Amino acid sequence: MKVLVSDKLADVGIKMFEDADGIDVDMKVGLTQEELKGIIGEYDALVIRSATKVTEDLLKEAVRLKVIGRPGIGLDNVDIPAATKRGSVGMNTPGGNVVTTAEHTIAMMLALSRNIPQGTASLKAGRWEKKNLQGREIFNKILGVIGYGRVGSIVADRARGLKMHVIVHDPYANKELVEQAGFELASLEELYKRSDYITLHVPRMKETINLINKDALDRMKPGVMIINCARGGIVNEKDLADALKSGKVGGAALDVFETEPPGDSPLFEFNNVSCTPHLGASTAEAQTNVAVAVAEQIISYLQTGTIINAVNVTSVTGELLSKLRPYLTLAERMGCLQAQLAGGAIKTVTIQYMGDFQGLDMTSVTTAALKGLLTLFVKDEVNFVNAPVIAKERGIKVIESRSVESEDFANLITIRATASEGSNTVSGTIFGKHEARIVRINDFGLEVIPEGHLLLIHNVDKPGAIGSIGTVLGEHNINIARMHVGQEKDGGRNVILLDTDTPTPPETLKELRALPLVKSVTPLEL
Repeated sequence: MKVLVSDKLADVGIKMFEDADGIDVDMKVGLTQEELKGIIGEYDALVIRSATKVTEDLLKEAVRLKVIGRPGIGLDNVDIPAATKRGSVGMNTPGGNVVTTAEHTIAMMLALSRNIPQGTASLKAGRWEKKNLQGREIFNKILGVIGYGRVGSIVADRARGLKMHVIVHDPYANKELVEQAGFELASLEELYKRSDYITLHVPRMKETINLINKDALDRMKPGVMIINCARGGIVNEKDLADALKSGKVGGAALDVFETEPPGDSPLFEFNNVSCTPHLGASTAEAQTNVAVAVAEQIISYLQTGTIINAVNVTSVTGELLSKLRPYLTLAERMGCLQAQLAGGAIKTVTIQYMGDFQGLDMTSVTTAALKGLLTLFVKDEVNFVNAPVIAKERGIKVIESRSVESEDFANLITIRATASEGSNTVSGTIFGKHEARIVRINDFGLEVIPEGHLLLIHNVDKPGAIGSIGTVLGEHNINIARMHVGQEKDGGRNVILLDTDTPTPPETLKELRALPLVKSVTPLEL
C-alpha cells in the first residue's frame, strides 16, 4: 500500500511510514492541483496540512484512496461529505498542538504589551528608543477569553498564573465547571465592556465569521488589546484597522488572517500590531506529536482496519457499520439539530432507542449523536472517538435507554437535550432501509429529510400565514424545495419546516419574524 505525503511532515512521521510493514511512502511537497490529480490514483493514503486542497474533483481521481490524514486539527481544506460518499476516512489529531497554540497566545499577548517586536526592530536598526516603547503590565488586568474549549481553557489557566483576572464567554460551556476551574462566566456584552485584553479561541464557522466587527469593537473598553491565534476571518480586518486608527483599540496581536498569506495588509501599517505567520502550532514538540499521531493512525488503519480520530466514520467493524450506517447518519443529524435548537449550555442528553433494533450495539449511534451535538460548538476538535470525552469535559450528562415498544414506528430514536434555557425533544426513524427522517420536534409531528438549509417557523394557525411566508421568500429569490407542516395538539399553532435551495440571509429572517402571524423563525443547517 502506498502513502503520499503532499505537505511537510516531521521526519519522525516519514520514518514511521518507511518502517511499517507493507507500506511505501512518497513525499512530494508543493504539487499543483493538476499534478496531484495526475498521481493521486496510485495511493491508498494521503497526508496533508493546509496547503493541499482535497476537493470533490480530486477525490474523483483518487480511486484507491482509503484515508486522508491531517497532522493537526483543521480539515477545512477537505471536502468531508465527498470523501465520506466515496468511502475515504478523514482523520485529524485534535490533541497534538493545543498546548503549543495556547502558549503562543500568551507569548503574543506579552510581546504586544511590552512592544518586544518594535524594540527588536528599533535596536537592530541602530536606534535606542526606550522612551517611545513604554509598555503596560498585564498584572491585575482583565483577560476576556471567547471560547472555553481545549485551547481557551489552557490560555485561561496560564493567564491566571500571570495574576490576570480571567472572564470567559462560551454559550455552550457548563457554568459550574467554569467556576470550579476558578474563572467567571460572562455574557459577550459584559466581556466586551470589562476586558483589557480579549483573546479568541473559537472555530471558524458561520456564527463566528466577523464576530469581532465594528459593532463589537464599539462596545469594547477604550484601549482594548485584541489577540487572535484561532482562525482568520473571525476578526474583520478592515474594522480592526479603523479601530486601531481611531485609537479605540490599543493594539492587536494576530497569528491568523482572512487570507493567508495576507499580502499587503493595512494592518501592517500600525506599530501597535504584532503579527506572526500562523505559528500557533509551530513548535518542534507539537510537530513531532502530530506527525507521530497521524502516522500511527494511518498505519493502524491500513494494516488492521482500526479507525482512530476519524471525523466521518465511527470506530466499529465493517459488518456492524453496514447495519448501523443509516442510524449513524440519522443520530448525527439529530444531534446537530438539537445543538441549533438549544438556548444555551446543554447539561443533559437523553437518548432513547424504542422498537426493534435487532439486538444491535447502539453505543456508536449514541456517539454519533454526541458528535453532531458538539460539532456546532467545537467543530474540528470533535470526532467519533473523542465525542463522549468532550461531552464529559463540558459537564454534559448522557443517559441512554432502550425499549422494545414503539407505538408508531418499527424503530424510533428520541433525543432530549436539556439546556440552561429549557429542553427540546427530537425523534427520528429510518424509512425503508436507508432513508433518515425526523418525525417529531417537541410537540409537533412531521416528516423531514434531515439535510440542507432549513427554516423552522412557528406561526399562528390562521389563513394567510403560509402565503405571507412564501411571499417574503419569493421576493428575495429564495426557492422552497420542500415544505413540512405540523400542528399542535390543540390546533392553535403550527410549525413549518422549509427546505430552501440557499441559506436565508439575516435581513430576510428579520422580515419573516416581523410578519403578524409568525411567532418565531430559526434557521437550521444540516
